[in-house]
Amino acid sequence: MSAPTAATRLYALLGDPVGHSLSPAFQNAAFRALGLDAVYVALRCSAEDVPGLVRGIARAGGGGNVTVPHKETAARAVDVASEAVRITGACNAFWLQDGAVHGDNTDVEGAEQALRRLLGDAPPRSALLVGAGGSARALLLALIRLGAQRVVIINRSPARAAELRARFEGMGAAIEVRSPADDLSRESFDVAVNSTPLGMREGDALPPTGGARFAAAFDAVYSRAGTRWVAELAGRGIPALDGKEMLLHQGAGAFRRWWGVEPPLEVMRAALEG
Repeated sequence: MSAPTAATRLYALLGDPVGHSLSPAFQNAAFRALGLDAVYVALRCSAEDVPGLVRGIARAGGGGNVTVPHKETAARAVDVASEAVRITGACNAFWLQDGAVHGDNTDVEGAEQALRRLLGDAPPRSALLVGAGGSARALLLALIRLGAQRVVIINRSPARAAELRARFEGMGAAIEVRSPADDLSRESFDVAVNSTPLGMREGDALPPTGGARFAAAFDAVYSRAGTRWVAELAGRGIPALDGKEMLLHQGAGAFRRWWGVEPPLEVMRAALEG
């Protein structure tokens, strides 16, 4: 990619924090591979800034992604929301199309791809979901689409967990709410999923699972070296995957929306793992 000019299109990641993000590395690699005159940057911003940034960047001919804690704010800022945004109430990708600002939640397809890689063809009939924020909504929808029949949500705020349960009632899965203090040592699950930011910072506690047993684990948090939870579980012989695979496939989904072409997935993967 040559130096930016007045014709260069801007794509941005909006969130707080964003300094850890690997999205600029693999999106810029994809732009270079296809010869696109565009640049992808990470912008730390407040919730109050999100609507103006989403609409301003899109209307200037660009687009972008939204990460924690602004996905719900972004869902309210777009003109046209996809089905995934309407179901989850969270938006992580935005762009301009036919004069309107569109939004989608490509975290859902990213989570589906990551869970398939972890679990193979076996559907996750039962799942333990830690957290009830914007990421949890995408992960819960992905679990239901993959065949989950029972999902237990662990969250510090019972009210927020109950809101998440109510949003997905009638979609084919029995959803229960528990607190981090509950004893789940007699429970077993096909997969445990961490949707919280725990693990993003050095010294974070491990995701609370109530002592439950699970056959595999997916951590939506990621780092270049892998997360502490994944490393601990791997040491116990439990198949576990961090969030880089989800990150890659949600980014590929966003790329398709922005440009209308297939992304160079292996180029993106190499940049993500490099």
